[in-house]
Amino acid sequence: MNANEPREQGTGGWSQFGATPPAAGGFPRRDTIAMEVPPPPPPPPLPPKHRLNVAQKAVAGLALAAMAVGGGVVGAVVANSFQPEPVASSSPSSPSPVFKSAADQLTVAEVAAKVQPSVVMIQGQSGEGSGVVLSEDGLILTNNHVVVGAGQGGQMTVKFSDGKTAKATVVGTDPATDLGVIRAEGVSGLTKATLGDSDQLKVGDPVLAIGSPLGLDGSVTAGIVSALDRTLNLGDEQPQVPPGWGQQQQQQQQSAPTTIGGAIQTDASINPGNSGGALVNAAGQLIGINTAIASQAQGGGVGFAIPVNTAKQVADQLISTGKVTHAFLGVSVTDATGDVPGALIRQVTAGSPAEKAGLREGDLITKIGDKAVDAGDTVVGQVRGFKPGQEVKITYMRDGATAEVDVTLAENK
Repeated sequence: MNANEPREQGTGGWSQFGATPPAAGGFPRRDTIAMEVPPPPPPPPLPPKHRLNVAQKAVAGLALAAMAVGGGVVGAVVANSFQPEPVASSSPSSPSPVFKSAADQLTVAEVAAKVQPSVVMIQGQSGEGSGVVLSEDGLILTNNHVVVGAGQGGQMTVKFSDGKTAKATVVGTDPATDLGVIRAEGVSGLTKATLGDSDQLKVGDPVLAIGSPLGLDGSVTAGIVSALDRTLNLGDEQPQVPPGWGQQQQQQQQSAPTTIGGAIQTDASINPGNSGGALVNAAGQLIGINTAIASQAQGGGVGFAIPVNTAKQVADQLISTGKVTHAFLGVSVTDATGDVPGALIRQVTAGSPAEKAGLREGDLITKIGDKAVDAGDTVVGQVRGFKPGQEVKITYMRDGATAEVDVTLAENK
């Protein structure tokens, strides 16, 4: 994450000892006065040797350990969090910290070097953002709010990790998931990102966020997966506002709120300009698109990313057709007010998948698939993560009894 402030070293030195000045009048002459030198005093007796008992030895050992670690305790904690073996030295020549994964073992520097060529900086009408290369011929995945205002076919500039730039146009956007795809013109042989599986993530997994925070392209920050399956309401009065948005874009978003389900929460530092950039795992695989930050104080907060499985599904549709179709359940929901968390069905659309499956007004949805539902927005976000025609299991409560039903989702037209 941020570089640690160097610890100030204490200054000082030994006291300077001068010779005692001679007595007034100076030394007497050697040829007139005989000098009698008294014999030196006997040396003082040696102090008795003290032996440490078992308890004292333990205390001494702890004191030595504290001295050895104290100069580099911060660096040691950071390194050991990624590295299976203790750090042998804190000198500049020490090996880079290591990311551990089941398939391989890469240093943090190796992961960054592997991914940086597939992350770009985007400059458009709505400001600066980031993007991830999907194809060698210039398809790039980013956030909708990074390219908003450019319109279909709108122009922007892409800067690659080697410093080269290219013009780019919008292929398609999906405000509902805050995703978009653009194409860089006249390029070939780009390094495309390796896609991972966001469904395999676990809380505590190490991650890197790569993008262009505050216009600083190619920046890398490290952290962990702090939480999973968060529901984001972009555009409401919560502090979850995507980085890099100007006043005009925030007003547009407030008039058309975006609800994103299944978001990845991370403590890797994300700032304005990171939007659309890569969140990668220890193997350098893309597992999320950095999208939003939640902060109540300037200079800090929590970051969120759209899972790559959702992003891939949306990107594939945008590339093939220029638009996205979303799954449709057919219920209007609100937050539960009782002791049991969930989403209370206020209305069921006639002829909808929900009605066909037997869901009714007043039912309390508590789970979709294997994921708990704690609010109405959770249902909206979860359903958007499915495909039309996909069958999902919904757990609900009716008159105090729990039941399950399989629902085949339709296309939201």
